[in-house]
Amino acid sequence: MKKDNLHLFTLLAISLIVFIIGYFAMAYMLRESASQILAVQIESSKREAKELAGLISSQLDNGIERQTVINNFQRIIEGTNLETGFVCMLDWSGVEICHPDPQKIGKKNNPDVSYTRALDSEINPGEFYDLISNKKQNNQKWDTSIGNFNSEIIYLFPVKNSDWILAAHANLDKIEEQLEGLRLNFLLIYLLSSSVMSLLALLMVRFLGSYYEKALELKNEKLAEEVLSLSKLNSDLYHLKNQLNKTDVKDDKNIDGEDNGKIKNRLLTYSKDKLISVRVDEIAFINTENSLTTITCLDGQKHSSNSSLDELMGSLDPLYFFRANRQFIISVKGIYEIFRYGNNQLKIKLNPASSKTIVISKNKVSEFKKWLNY
Repeated sequence: MKKDNLHLFTLLAISLIVFIIGYFAMAYMLRESASQILAVQIESSKREAKELAGLISSQLDNGIERQTVINNFQRIIEGTNLETGFVCMLDWSGVEICHPDPQKIGKKNNPDVSYTRALDSEINPGEFYDLISNKKQNNQKWDTSIGNFNSEIIYLFPVKNSDWILAAHANLDKIEEQLEGLRLNFLLIYLLSSSVMSLLALLMVRFLGSYYEKALELKNEKLAEEVLSLSKLNSDLYHLKNQLNKTDVKDDKNIDGEDNGKIKNRLLTYSKDKLISVRVDEIAFINTENSLTTITCLDGQKHSSNSSLDELMGSLDPLYFFRANRQFIISVKGIYEIFRYGNNQLKIKLNPASSKTIVISKNKVSEFKKWLNY
């Protein structure tokens, strides 16, 4: 149940992040794509207006009468396709001289209705996009062209050697319809891609999670085995200590009562200028440092010895003393706790405590376990 909740929250978190990032990315791409479409529309209108203005200007230069030029231009634009945009001709007062809809001829553009640009400036794609967006939000209606077409003058170009101006119109309804289709396509792609990315991310999280869960389970199983092993070692240590407390050690005899001249019950030590005989069963551990051998008793007293660890180990009962490493001999009575340490090693905590960490190497762990379980 906890895993299901974790996966659910993971899916929700990933989906939220993906959808937020995807939304801003979609908005940016939509605006850039719309700007490209509008840039093409603007350039096309500008080019058409300039070419027609050049044609009209050349006719005037050739001496053709103004009314004839007007009639010729009217015949040209009357068949214009009005779905995307068209060109009309105004005088300097804004009155329509030529228009694809003959009924509009002679009428004046209303500056409160139709958005026009000054002759020395041009509308850019960003402004065009904002114009369409504001029109949609405010539900404004322009009717400056023909019929029910909603158009806008986006470019003005003067005719040389005349008082005429060519006005390039854009059909805002048609352009808005194109942008709406583009917006829907982007929205569909955004939703599909975000959903797919969220699901793929969830599957990847579950796959990686299951992989690491298996590795963690194996690690926990191994750790549990090590804990059981340490528990058994400490249990063996406890039983061995109890066995020692119940055993009467006799001088010059081993634990089975057999004579053994090598195993000693006492060790001759010295402290400053005094010679002291220390009972073996009172020793906690023996260590050497800088060629100096120190015997530490269970009560914390320390004594020195002239013998090396090898010599002392030869005279101590191996049932109760263990050579932990080159520097330490430990007594079963001096062991307080056993811990796992490093890679298959053991750390021994003594009582009284040692100033240095006592580590049983992995090569001697098996021997140490046998010693405790003897």
